[in-house]
Amino acid sequence: MSDGTCQGLGHQWVARASDDGSFPSVDSRKEACVPQPSIPSSSSPDFSGLWIPLVTPFQGGAVDHAALSALTRRLAGDGVAGFVVCGSTGEAAALDETEQLAALDAVQAAAAGLPIVMGLSGYHLGKTTAWVRRLAEWPLAGLLVPAPHYIRPSQAGLLEWFRAIADAGAAPVLVYDIPYRTGATLTRETLLALAEHPRIRGIKDCGGDMAKTRAVIADGRLQVLSGEDHQIFGTVAEGGVGAIAASGHVQTRRFVQVLRLLAENRLAEARAEWQPLQPLIEMLFAEPNPGPLKALLANGGSMRDELRSPMTRASDALRERLVALDARLSRP
Repeated sequence: MSDGTCQGLGHQWVARASDDGSFPSVDSRKEACVPQPSIPSSSSPDFSGLWIPLVTPFQGGAVDHAALSALTRRLAGDGVAGFVVCGSTGEAAALDETEQLAALDAVQAAAAGLPIVMGLSGYHLGKTTAWVRRLAEWPLAGLLVPAPHYIRPSQAGLLEWFRAIADAGAAPVLVYDIPYRTGATLTRETLLALAEHPRIRGIKDCGGDMAKTRAVIADGRLQVLSGEDHQIFGTVAEGGVGAIAASGHVQTRRFVQVLRLLAENRLAEARAEWQPLQPLIEMLFAEPNPGPLKALLANGGSMRDELRSPMTRASDALRERLVALDARLSRP
């Protein structure tokens, strides 16, 4: 039998022709095809620069794929390094698996070839590793993986969690250190032990412990990205490689420029670009994320100001302040 190819959304399938040379119909192709992952090499991934943890637009309760695609295309043209799909900013906890995969496909189609990291979370190891194996069908640059939430395992349990997830997939893993969401604190020693795994390659740092951050940077095996927007300048100036920053949805080119100047050791120029962004970052997190961010994006026409419960819209007062500040920052 000869081989032929058929294209699935976001990944490739290989179909086998029958002895008479025919291929399965379109309707039966999914069953007839065997998934063939197209995975970038994890030997030397680079997570430098500004990564955007995309919001998930909604319209009438459903995911607004047109708005998500348009947002992705706009950000891709503003110099970002890549995208995170289904992170906490994307309200991933409110999306079922089908919705998450559809969002991933929409972003991949609109990302102009930029790399994509998929967020995941949970506390059931078997279900999480099964999801990781399913995601291996997509050409992901990485997986953003937090500690299991709610159950608060020991450090030995955290090592088992991250190593099992890294073993289950083909994409590099970014450890998402965010104890105020998960209830689990990763120690310095645990992070350095995880760095020994060949597929654990970086950290989104929301740990709140700068001494730990410095130790991981000094060790050099994990790339460190700031996950707290107000700490971007300090983390990158100390040797971090970039940021996963929700604030970067707006004033995107200024955020990109800050990171570029820091990478070139042009601290004074970077500081001049960075300081005007501080009030914006503060306002965007004055109420639960992504409420304020969606309000600002909706004001600009990018999407509807809609979230899934229990997340709520930003207050009118905060939205007005954000709109006024963004307008001032946008003036030449």
